[in-house]
Amino acid sequence: MNEPKISIGILFEKSIKFELHGNFRIKGSQQFLSGICKAKVVNDKIELSKNDTSLQFENEILLVPSNHSTEHFTLRDVIIGVKFHWERKEKQSFKGWLKLLRVGNKIHAINIVPLEEYLTSVISSEMSAKGTIQLLKAHAIVSRSWVMAQLVKAKKIKKENLAHETEKKNEDELIRWYDREDHEHFDVCADDHCQRYQGITKIYTDVSKQAVNETRGLVLMSNNEICDARFSKSCGGISEAFENVWEPVHYPYLIPVVDYKYEPENYTIDFSNERNARKWILSSPPAFCNTTDKQILSQVLIDYDQETTDFYRWKVEYTQTELAELIKEKSKIDFGEILDFVPIQRGASARLIKLKVVGTKKTFIIGKELEIRKLLSKSHLYSSAIVFDKSDEVNGVPQKFVLHGAGWGHGVGLCQIGAALMSESGFFFDEILSHYYKNTVLKQVY
Repeated sequence: MNEPKISIGILFEKSIKFELHGNFRIKGSQQFLSGICKAKVVNDKIELSKNDTSLQFENEILLVPSNHSTEHFTLRDVIIGVKFHWERKEKQSFKGWLKLLRVGNKIHAINIVPLEEYLTSVISSEMSAKGTIQLLKAHAIVSRSWVMAQLVKAKKIKKENLAHETEKKNEDELIRWYDREDHEHFDVCADDHCQRYQGITKIYTDVSKQAVNETRGLVLMSNNEICDARFSKSCGGISEAFENVWEPVHYPYLIPVVDYKYEPENYTIDFSNERNARKWILSSPPAFCNTTDKQILSQVLIDYDQETTDFYRWKVEYTQTELAELIKEKSKIDFGEILDFVPIQRGASARLIKLKVVGTKKTFIIGKELEIRKLLSKSHLYSSAIVFDKSDEVNGVPQKFVLHGAGWGHGVGLCQIGAALMSESGFFFDEILSHYYKNTVLKQVY
């Protein structure tokens, strides 16, 4: 197998302004472009303009650098943290090819680069490139495995014309999940929905390059298949099973793992019993990811991530009015006043998989974990491992709700903060991987 090229969706706008640093050839012609350019849709075509001159193309333009190692392009107003609490716009620069693809009246800006180059950016964007070599090696293998598994999966879906289901809905419940198959015009997106990729905007340190180079072509394998290796910021003490977060498929390597050297004492981790879930979430059991060590956190939490400090255990408070309005806005359902939240199903990490919302006008079940997180926050709750306290009742209607939570993210696979602590404690990359991904082996595929 040769090293594959990866196409990454960066922007999707009606008009895209970009700067070509060097000479970029328009594929299929002998014409070269450089400097500040703009692309927009005019009469169902892409109009590419620079200064006072413009060219029109049917649906696609591919701009190829004359020298891959020295030339790059810059995109303005790239949104990062889409719909998350840290959402903002950045100017970002990329090596490789720039593909402009018209879809309707908007244009996709897509970057095409070799996989190993993509990975160097991912591990510098997903976490600090100043991390330890063992942590970065582990993450390089996880990220490589994940993206290669997505390529295999996409081919299979296309070849077998498989129906891709992402929700189940009836009068009483909505169960919805989100995965990268939402992208049909490129392999992966550049944001947290897939893996953070910020081109050459993030500083590549020698250690991040070393981590990718020394693990080149290495992936996690299970049952002779490349692992769909997932990861999140903080599992909250126990990782979650894949099928509780995404499609109902069981992977033997994405199973719950206690994030510590041994099972926690004085806890019963059967969270189908709500009393056990409450005790777990309201306390602070020992775990690799239960750390406040700034040196360790800085390896994982880059700049805007460090705006979050209470990731292991946290709480959010709402008034009745705030919560009722928020849920109505997010669900497009008028529940009336909110009376209660009833956990219907929890996963092994105490994350809610199904939640019943009880209102004066409507009762409805919501799932899976990300849908619950989106429902109960203007952006996203840190995780769905939550318990509810209600107070200040007036005529049987609570006026205040406090949500206590555990962890940050979906909790499946590698726990980034836990892995950072493991690496600081002397664990090697393969030991970190075997802790989070049971029933796997490492294999070099190119």
